[in-house]
Amino acid sequence: MEIWRIVATGLLAVSGVLMALIVMAKVRDRTGRSGDVAIAGAVTFTALVVLGVLMLTVLPGVLTWVIVAVVGAAVSVMVLAS
Repeated sequence: MEIWRIVATGLLAVSGVLMALIVMAKVRDRTGRSGDVAIAGAVTFTALVVLGVLMLTVLPGVLTWVIVAVVGAAVSVMVLAS
């Protein structure tokens, strides 16, 4: 496995965990129900894991780095908008 794949997946994991926490907080603010918060966290975490596995195994390099940049930008916007 190439080292750039591991680095890209690590960056995705860091920003993805932040995104999951932000999504869960926004769901809590809007609904106030813990069940909805848990579902939002599970969906976000599952999507993050699937995307990470795909990045480690089959996605081409350009697409991998584009995904890392888009997720990083989305997390930055979410943090600044909060």
